[in-house]
Amino acid sequence: MNKAERLNQELIFLSNKSIFHINDLVTEFQISKRTALRDITDLENMGLSFYTENGRYGGFHIVNRQLLIPVTFNLEEINAIFFALNALSSLSATPFEKPYKHISDKLMATLTKIQQQAVIKLQKSVQYYKIPSISAPLDLNIILQSILEETALNLTFHNKKQTIQVSDLLYRHGIWFCNIYNFESKNWATYRCDQMKNCSPNYTQTTLTHTQMQEIQDDYEKNYHNIPFECSLTPLGVELFQKNNYPNMKLTVNITSMAVTIRKNSTT
Repeated sequence: MNKAERLNQELIFLSNKSIFHINDLVTEFQISKRTALRDITDLENMGLSFYTENGRYGGFHIVNRQLLIPVTFNLEEINAIFFALNALSSLSATPFEKPYKHISDKLMATLTKIQQQAVIKLQKSVQYYKIPSISAPLDLNIILQSILEETALNLTFHNKKQTIQVSDLLYRHGIWFCNIYNFESKNWATYRCDQMKNCSPNYTQTTLTHTQMQEIQDDYEKNYHNIPFECSLTPLGVELFQKNNYPNMKLTVNITSMAVTIRKNSTT
């Protein structure tokens, strides 16, 4: 780790501290006390505001931790960030309302000309295939927010009004799924998000914690007896499967007979 990277890491390390000692930097970054003292001087020049206090409970007291920002990134880290943004933008739908191009443009404006040229070169060198959306869900942002806030949702699923709590989101082959607990039926299930309509928060329903949800899922997977089955599909059946399949279903092609078979290893 070079000096610039170490200083950035030290800023991150100190971001949640109100007081630190030289030995904190020595131990965390495996540097000498002399190097730690030089780094503290450099951090002060970068905007870290602190005062020193002697004695048993003394040390470096940070005055304003907001001055620890911004943290700079090297070129490899910058390329990784833009690579991730472009990869996410290729998804058919995401839970976030802000377009990734808008975020990318804002980040690009903060870079130097040399860094911008390197990012543009990366974008020209890597192609991203956009997975076509079979049926884009409308309420992904509402679903995600309910997960983070541990709140229930009122919705219509397969033309039936329900109250559920969502455990997590899963993206697979252009389709968003979520694991849910149904408060009326007391059942655990996997729903396709594009088939969840009219989602709205329900703040009156008593909900479960993430730990409780995980326990219900573990119990379901442990005690449910799978019913495996398979069937042959016509070309129309293959098309319908691709539009409506769940994560635990898969297609296999028999090369000899050119037949397509759908297999299901567990019920969702």
